[in-house]
Amino acid sequence: MSPNIFALYSGVALIWGSTWIAITLQLGVVDPMISVIYRFGLAALLMLLWCGWRRINLKLTLSQHLWVGLQGTLLFGLNYWVLYVASQYVTSGLIAAVFTCIVFFNALISRVFLSSPIRPRVIAGGVLGLLGVGLLFHGELTQVSLTESSLLGLGLALLATLLASFGNVVAAKNVSSNQSITAVNAWAMVYGTVTMVMVAGVLGVPYNFDFRPTYALSLLYLAFFGSVLTFAGYLRLIDTLGPDKAAYMSMLVPVIALVFSSLFEGFAWSLTAGIGLICILLGNWVGLRR
Repeated sequence: MSPNIFALYSGVALIWGSTWIAITLQLGVVDPMISVIYRFGLAALLMLLWCGWRRINLKLTLSQHLWVGLQGTLLFGLNYWVLYVASQYVTSGLIAAVFTCIVFFNALISRVFLSSPIRPRVIAGGVLGLLGVGLLFHGELTQVSLTESSLLGLGLALLATLLASFGNVVAAKNVSSNQSITAVNAWAMVYGTVTMVMVAGVLGVPYNFDFRPTYALSLLYLAFFGSVLTFAGYLRLIDTLGPDKAAYMSMLVPVIALVFSSLFEGFAWSLTAGIGLICILLGNWVGLRR
């Protein structure tokens, strides 16, 4: 890939990898669904203010609103909510391993709905990356017991991955029609927030707020860096590389998260984890090279 795309790819992966620590600071006092509403509601407000300041045209046709609404519902609403709920039942390592399946989901769904070819190198790189993530989280995966709660968490993680994959493909359709990525993201975050507000209303989830600095600062970080900046870059990557190649981000994110964990939480690297890291990097090279 070109140096500019490589810099964008690396930057998005770096920020998303750091959001794993920020997300852990969101859990506890506030219901995960409400935290998702706060995060993308604030991100949507920032996006709309930016569009207003830069005079970016936000006008869309009814058909475009429907597609962007579907993108927001899948990518900025249901996907994150289900993922947060899954984290209450299984470890982050298992979720990361399941989420790498998005590479294969994106390739298959893009083939069905966008008539995109399934590229053998992408699949081969995905297999290497999946093996690497399995080795990276070998310790957590070997401790998984097939209890009812574990199976529920596994199913929810798989559902979140599938929702994100459909959201990726819808986003690829939206940005390929010469619409402004900034405008698409702004409206999609609005629709994602509205969807979660409606779901919270139906389920009767109460609103509250955690006034500790750790929650407030992590919320700001997730809204601006983890949502506004990263999804602007990620949609650009989807438009440039395609949904299948852009999904390789899911394999680098847990690696970066563990790097941050080793710096701030005392995570100790092992030989198995090192081999897993090599497999992930090799998988990215195989899948993303021209």
